[in-house]
Amino acid sequence: MRSARLVPPGRTGSQGPVLLVIAHGSRDPRHAATVHALTRRARALRPGLRVETAYLDFNAPSVPQVLSTLHADGVPEVVALPLLLTRAFHAKADIPAVLAEAGARLPGLSVRVTEVLGPSPLLVSGLERRLAEAGLDLSATARSTTGVVLASAGSTDPEAIAVIAEIAREWRLTGWCAVRPAFASAALPRVEDAVRALRAEGVGRVAVAPYVIAPGRLPDRIAAGAAEAGADVLADVLGPSPELARLLLTRYDEAVALRAVPALTA
Repeated sequence: MRSARLVPPGRTGSQGPVLLVIAHGSRDPRHAATVHALTRRARALRPGLRVETAYLDFNAPSVPQVLSTLHADGVPEVVALPLLLTRAFHAKADIPAVLAEAGARLPGLSVRVTEVLGPSPLLVSGLERRLAEAGLDLSATARSTTGVVLASAGSTDPEAIAVIAEIAREWRLTGWCAVRPAFASAALPRVEDAVRALRAEGVGRVAVAPYVIAPGRLPDRIAAGAAEAGADVLADVLGPSPELARLLLTRYDEAVALRAVPALTA
């Protein structure tokens, strides 16, 4: 990849750069179906914006395939959005590498990368939506006797783990009896252990809120842990929630507004 350059404002037409949502991908077909439902919702919120989807692994199309198509279509600028809730290995290494490699083969195509999705108040709103849909009372009185397990997929990255813990601390301040982080893999505590710990502390009602975007192996592990420990409520994954769709566009708008920041370019 050659040195970065500034992207001149106004090059990409009245609708702005193309939004490229980059998901991890999964062998579980529910994953891709959920990602596509989410991007459809984002398109509906921003008519005229071209939104494309690509995957790092398991699913098609790949990131290089989509970027090649956009380049062939004469698209000069792309905003790449990692469909990730924390800034861990995929955000720090995988996605920048695949974008740089593809960009080196596509002269004239500028690719700017957004921040990851989390943390954001919109994500917390999405979590509460899913809890309410699962039957949990969100009133102030109910919150005061309810503990929530904020269940993440997990990571070996200390920064990502710290972010989950901070989200739990801040969410607790909205009136919940307790909010505890837990993880499906790579970090402790596990979901079942967090549920049992809240029970041992005398919390009357325990709900599990998966802090994940799409169904798959790790979300299934979260659900199994919640069931094993006897959680009272298990929320669904964030999925194509209105809050998450709005957050995609928020991250896109933030990236477009920062055009003075160098973009990846061939």
